Amino acid sequence: MQSGALIFLVLLPLAASVPMLFGRNDRLTRMLTLMVTSVEFGITVLLYYMLTKPAKASGPWLMYVDTSWIPGYGIRFSLGMDGISMLMVTLSALLFMLSVLVSWRSITERVALFHFTLLVLEAGVMGVFLATDLFLFYLFWEAMLIPMFFLIGVWGHGRRVYSAVKFFIYTVSGSLLMLLAIIGLYVIHGRQTGNYTFALESLSATTLDPILAVILFAAFMLAFAVKVPLFPLHSWLPDAHTDAPTAGSVILAGLLLKTGTYGMIRFAFPIFPQAAAALLPLIFAVGIIGVFYAALIASSQTDMKRLVAYSSISHLGLVALGIAAWNDISLSGATLQMVNHGVTTGALFIMVGMLDERAHTRDIAAYGGLWAKAPVFSAFLLLFILSSLGLPGLNNFAGELLILTGLFRGHPILAAAAFAGMVATLIYLLRLAQKLLFGPAGSAAEIKDLSARELAIVIPLAVLVIVIGLYPKLLLGPIEGPVKAMVQARGIIP
Repeated sequence: MQSGALIFLVLLPLAASVPMLFGRNDRLTRMLTLMVTSVEFGITVLLYYMLTKPAKASGPWLMYVDTSWIPGYGIRFSLGMDGISMLMVTLSALLFMLSVLVSWRSITERVALFHFTLLVLEAGVMGVFLATDLFLFYLFWEAMLIPMFFLIGVWGHGRRVYSAVKFFIYTVSGSLLMLLAIIGLYVIHGRQTGNYTFALESLSATTLDPILAVILFAAFMLAFAVKVPLFPLHSWLPDAHTDAPTAGSVILAGLLLKTGTYGMIRFAFPIFPQAAAALLPLIFAVGIIGVFYAALIASSQTDMKRLVAYSSISHLGLVALGIAAWNDISLSGATLQMVNHGVTTGALFIMVGMLDERAHTRDIAAYGGLWAKAPVFSAFLLLFILSSLGLPGLNNFAGELLILTGLFRGHPILAAAAFAGMVATLIYLLRLAQKLLFGPAGSAAEIKDLSARELAIVIPLAVLVIVIGLYPKLLLGPIEGPVKAMVQARGIIP
């Protein structure tokens, strides 16, 4: 039953996407897609409830399925769920469900194709967070790119084709390097043991020449760094966010970027511990530069979507620092912050999309005095902005505090620098809140307050912001075991 649940999480959206492609009734298509994504979310919540009870895990995985797929090449259909992947698939199911609601009125052309694309993308994202066979992981990793390319290129705005192509070129280039590294690791392990396999556990035990290990690790990290994205491989992201539809931005920021940080935690650092230690100064450098650089660029933006996009780069630079520090505190904080960022940044993109639907502009100067015009909308927007800047009692604070605490253990100067970068984030986000909510009225027309559908979208995110902020153990509990096991098993970073 447990094995079947993992397979179901991947195959349900994929199987459901096929009839969506032939839908003729737009309303029915939307309702069926919402039903499928709601069922997917319900399953993840049920699994979370069942698997977080004591003594449910036997071995490193809470749930695991492993069956032969292409035996001639040692390729297996292997899916595993521990606390880390459980959080990510639950977040994924939630954001895809909300993305259907976000697109309910904004997507009016090729509606059936849009929802087909959305469901295929969900299947790919679920596969990335569950795969434990590197060939299967790479298959899902590449499968995500195609539907995301079409979401931006077909239903986007402005220079949508340019942004979609730029996204595709950047991500595919990094992915091809990772594919070469996977094949190289597969061949080396096979020659050493006689067992040609793509299994994560087996490949993690491969003995590698130090120079070769650095080369293979660098190939993995480039693929993940592009997806995060880390400085200086970030330039595709602001364009993609600016021109993507709201649902595309929510999924891109909330989930696809997290596949990069998840790949670091699950694959790159555990497989190549010595290489990770050797390149640690470089990883720290790009992480801290990204925190400051993106915050500086965000402060000069006039387009709200680009501002949130650059703030996303800054926040994920901090997550990369937490991963690189590789101790139980920093890694727990980085994992928690991956979820927090998905909730908060996804919510901010949703709110920006709602403003754009009303006034058909994302120019910050066009807005002002929203607190008087739309008080309910303004209250939610202020909550998400305060969460993004790390206000104590809201979700981002707990993750950022753990990252800084873990980073301070071995790198106090770096922790102090990262804290300074967070202060820069505080400045531009407070400026945004002041201008939009309390500043003088701009040229935008009268702004309507939230509808019932829009309340159904933002209330779950607001509840998570508050609940995680007040009780972070809700998410830290499930990841405590996997994080400690990773740190103890590999002893990667001093």
